[in-house]
Parts: sequence; C-alpha cells; structure tokens
Amino acid sequence: MKASDLMVKCLENEEVEYIFGLPGEENLELMESLFGSKSIEFITTRHEQGAAFMADIYGRIKHKAGVCLATLGPGALNLATGVASANLDHSPLVAITGQADFHEIHTEQHQFIDIVRTFGPITKWNTRISSAQSIPEIVRKAFRVSMTEKYGATHIELPNDIAAEETNGRPMKIVITRDDFAPQEVIKKAAELINEAKNPVILCGNGTVRTQKCTELVEFAQAVKIPIAKTFMSKGAITGEHPLSMGTMGIAMGDYVLEEFRKSDLVITVGYDLVEYGPGFWNPDHDKKIVRIHSVPEDFVDSHFEYDVDVVGDIGYNLAALSKIVNVRNQPNLKHLREKVVNERESAKETFPLKPQNILVAIRKAMAQEDILVSDVGAHKIWISRLFATHKPNKVIISNGLASMGIALPGAIGAKTAKPEVNVLSVSGDGGFLMNCQELETAKRREMPLVNIIFNDGGYGMIEGKQIRQKKHVFGVKFGNPDFVKLAQSFGAKGYRIERVGEVEETLKEAVRSGELCVIDIPVKYQSNQ
Repeated sequence: MKASDLMVKCLENEEVEYIFGLPGEENLELMESLFGSKSIEFITTRHEQGAAFMADIYGRIKHKAGVCLATLGPGALNLATGVASANLDHSPLVAITGQADFHEIHTEQHQFIDIVRTFGPITKWNTRISSAQSIPEIVRKAFRVSMTEKYGATHIELPNDIAAEETNGRPMKIVITRDDFAPQEVIKKAAELINEAKNPVILCGNGTVRTQKCTELVEFAQAVKIPIAKTFMSKGAITGEHPLSMGTMGIAMGDYVLEEFRKSDLVITVGYDLVEYGPGFWNPDHDKKIVRIHSVPEDFVDSHFEYDVDVVGDIGYNLAALSKIVNVRNQPNLKHLREKVVNERESAKETFPLKPQNILVAIRKAMAQEDILVSDVGAHKIWISRLFATHKPNKVIISNGLASMGIALPGAIGAKTAKPEVNVLSVSGDGGFLMNCQELETAKRREMPLVNIIFNDGGYGMIEGKQIRQKKHVFGVKFGNPDFVKLAQSFGAKGYRIERVGEVEETLKEAVRSGELCVIDIPVKYQSNQ
C-alpha cells in the first residue's frame, strides 16, 4: 500500500474522527487516502489558523488529540499560531503538514521552509517522516506525547515523495498506562504542612480539568473545609455558588480574590500550571509555604514558586489519600466574596451602549448549564473570566497561554464538532471577530447553529485601557467596522443588532432557539478594563 494509506490507517488506529484543514499540492496523496477512510471526516476550513484553533478546542473538550492538516510553506506557517496556542494552553493537538520531495529538501525550492525547525519551539515534539516504514512509530509517538500530561501540540511532516512510497507497515498497538501515586511519606509531609497552616487556600488550575479530577478536588475541599480559587482556565471546576468557592483569580493586582491570598500562609496548588497566572502575583514576597499537587513534575523553575513538597501522580488518588490525614477545619465564611461577584455582575445600571456585565448576565440566562461558551481574547475576556457564572468544567473555554485573538469562532466550530448535542456560543470583540470571520462559511456549510456575539466598541479596547491607565496617548487602537448584520447575511447567517437597552436577553434567547447560525452585534462601553 502507499505510505499515505498507512498514515491514514495509523490515524484510524488512534481513533481520529475529524481532521480540520486545507488541501495543497504537497498533501494530495494524503488527501486521496483520507477520501477512502470510512471513519475519518475531513473538515475543510477557510484558513489554516482556524483549522488549528478548531483542533485545539475539539481536543480540549474531548480529552483526545485534535488533528489539523496543512500543506507546506505558507500553509504550515499559517497553522503556527494555533499550534503554539494549543501547546501553551496544554491542549492535545497533532498537526500534520506536507513538504516538498524529501530527496530535494537540501536544495532551494519553491515554498520550502524548514517547518520542523520552525515548529520546534512551539510543540512538545515534532519530526519529519524520512521513510515510509517509520510512519507507525512516528504517528504513535505523536499521539502519545500529545496526550501525556502536560498535554500539548506535536507535529508530523510528510514529504510528498515519501507519501507515495510503497510500504507493508502496520499501525502499532496503543497501550494505556495508569498514573503513579505519590509515596506515602510525601503524602504525610504534605498533610503535616497543611495541618500546621493557619489560613490555607487551594489554587485550582487547568491540570485539574485536563485530568478530569474536579469532582475529587471538590470532595477533598469539602472534607477538610479549605476554600478553592480558580484560574481562568479552570472555571467551573467548582461552581461559583459553592460555599467553598473563592471565585476566579488572574485579574489585576488589586483583585479581591488576590487579597484573600495575601492573608494566607499556605497555598495548595492543584493542577496549576505557571502559564495560567504567574506566582509572582499571588506570592510576591516569597513568604508562603506551597504544597504542589499535580500529575507530573513542574517543567519550569520560578523563585516565587518554591514549593515545600511536590505531590506527583494521580491527582484524585492523592487528594483522597490526603483527606484521610488532613485535619478538618471550621467552615470558612466566604459569603463576602460571593456577594462581591454577584454585586459586580448585577449592579451595573443598564445604559446604551451596554456595559459588559449586563451582556454577560443576559448570555447566562440564554444558556443551559451544559452549553458551551468560547471566549476570544480582548477586554471582554477579562469580564467573562471574572464574572461569568460557570457551573461545570470545560463549559467556558478561554485561551490564556498564548492568548491569541481570533480563536472564538473557529473554536466554537471545534466545540460544536466535539459536542453537537449542546448549544455553543462564542464571544468576540470586533477586532478578534474579523481575524477569522471567514470561518462563518465553514459553520454554515456544516449547518452548525452557532451563536456568535460581538462586543463592538470600535477599537482594541484592552490596549486602549492600558494606554489610559499608564497615562499614555490613546494611539493606534481605533478602527472602523463593516455592517456586521449584512456581513452575517452574506454568509447565509442571521444577523442581529442591539440598538437599545432591554433587547439583549430576548435576542440571545431567540438566537439560541432559532437553531440557525447567528451573529449578534452588541455596542459595548467598557467603563474599566482591569
């Protein structure tokens, strides 16, 4: 069989269901082999960046590697932002790119860029297939490395002439290994530190969501009565209404959750990754004792994160072991924190243009708890992270590592592909929406009833806010916009424009109920972007 046929068999062996991408001359052999696959559906996108974002969010929700495909040169380079975003957010992703003939790679060629070297810093692992016989080993390693904690992006380059080679290879067996457990002496040391602490707090991170150990974390906290704060990417790990929820941290230096951390003498980090929110914010004086609980050792060193004990292994098992020997404390009173969130969320007077709080309350009312909200990057992301009520993990998807604008619409397509049975809404600024608005065609072609909400302030509001706070000139941040309603209609979508106070909630509910692809243009006024 052809090497490209073997490649597809290996992808089928990894239980790949969808590949997001674009065809090109140097991946035609692979496209032909995908045409013959009975279990893999190829989803044609309008830009490679969108394909990578779709694979990222699909993988994050499914807890399995999303796959994206591009040709050589510009196609592969267009994947780079999405691949880097998945890698920094620890989303499982496998990128596949074509390349010029292997036997001519040493020469100067049309569209040739050394993509393997280029992708080195933005992936966990990547390689070029130099012989057809190596395909089973390379594909298996790419998926295993991507799906090994901490999850991340891997990349395979398949040169055009190698794809056409004949081979008698076969896919490799997939062996699932279980996580190790922390030694008993480590559990005992962690318990001693927690029991000695006067005011311990828990910082829940993305690793808790990735490893699907949120229930175990909440059970541990309830058993020992220690409160939990969440990072942006662990929203929903504990519902904001829970008496042990401190809210979401990751905002500015003066945030009220951060103030609570300053009162603590010990921080228990559970599944926390440094990229989520630098420890210099919550341990600026290097004075807190730290118990680190994670499935893997930390990759990086930070002087603000000198942990006293490292509990490595299955997070759920180690939390259960700790709960047996950690002393039960008095129930902390966190009512003041929950009241601050509710007041900030609901106390803003309705004016026009609308305040972000009012819009978020309306969005929450239009959504069921199982529905998914995908946030783009911009001023609105801070408000969503801080105030949007989230009751379950992976129901609010936020890009926070690379924090790349333009992720929301393609990310919503990835989310809807992963969870077709739930409603999916995306929230973008007017700047971020236009970066990948061409994927409206992809959503329409696939008959996806996505609701895309645009916070329209006529500029790059986050940067403008920083310029103002730093007493700089407001410069380079204002722009014009198309008519978003007509733009939506040109793609075959329904377009709505909010023109007065009181329209948002019913418009959102109507859009969700319609079962159609929708775009809602909402003028917004950010009174403060923290």
